[in-house]
Amino acid sequence: MPEFLPFTRPTIDEATIAGVADVLRSGWLTSGPQVKAFEAALSGYCGGRPVRCFNSGTATLAVALRLAGIGPGDEVITSPLSWVATANVVLEVGARPVFVDVEPRTRNIDLDAVEKAVTRATRAIIPVDLAGLPVDRDRLYDIARRHELRVIEDAAQSLGASWRGKRLGTFGDFVSFSFHANKNITTAEGGALVLPDESLVARCEQLRLQGVIRTGEDGMDVEVAGGKYNLTDVAARIGLGQLPQLERFTERRRALVRRYFQRWDRGLGCELPPEDYEQSNWHMFQVVLPERVERSRFIASMRDQGIGVGVHYP
Repeated sequence: MPEFLPFTRPTIDEATIAGVADVLRSGWLTSGPQVKAFEAALSGYCGGRPVRCFNSGTATLAVALRLAGIGPGDEVITSPLSWVATANVVLEVGARPVFVDVEPRTRNIDLDAVEKAVTRATRAIIPVDLAGLPVDRDRLYDIARRHELRVIEDAAQSLGASWRGKRLGTFGDFVSFSFHANKNITTAEGGALVLPDESLVARCEQLRLQGVIRTGEDGMDVEVAGGKYNLTDVAARIGLGQLPQLERFTERRRALVRRYFQRWDRGLGCELPPEDYEQSNWHMFQVVLPERVERSRFIASMRDQGIGVGVHYP
């Protein structure tokens, strides 16, 4: 049998591995100069917008909700077709997630249903770019403007994607990225939050690290309850090696997707994703199986053939 092909396998080059070794030898392992350099590189990628790094994409969503003033009594409209973190963070801040259905073709949140779900208690929308295919940003922000809603883009899967020629992250309200090991670029674990303006940077940094404010050589105060969400320098050094390769990684995924579409037997009755080579970053190639096929047996059969697949999402 050929070597097992895993569902995902990050590409880490030797220069990045050597850079991580240098960080380990430096003695500065937690948040420090590598994190600052990575944030600066990400800000450059996002058109100069302020960016702060975290230890997960989940943390960025939770902090964005708090920065947007979302809390008890508020409703947040989001998609049910996402990793559970998207809803968990809404509950974490004491708000209520309101699920609306997805469009069957794109599998992204149905924006017509979003508008119908807006109530007096609605304060924000968390759209999810499923598998790296962007939600319609024009319609999304039109709805948000008309109803005076904040938008926290769950772009965990869509770094490297674009909307009408503009990179995701270079425009909009809050934008959350993930650097989990299965994403288009990775820091092993980690995430980044793109902020809408510089005025939120200080509070974002407080919420990221226990609410602490430091002054002078020995001053420390806490005025807000924060978390322990900071990224390590070890992880940031991986990110610094990955970010310059994002475009190449994404083009490789697009090439593989073209091959899938060319080779796929349409007679199998599977539902394939939209064939988008311009905007999607092809984080995943999602296939809806025919009803006659038992999903668990399909996964087991693929594994027997030496191919790993995943479920996104139950």
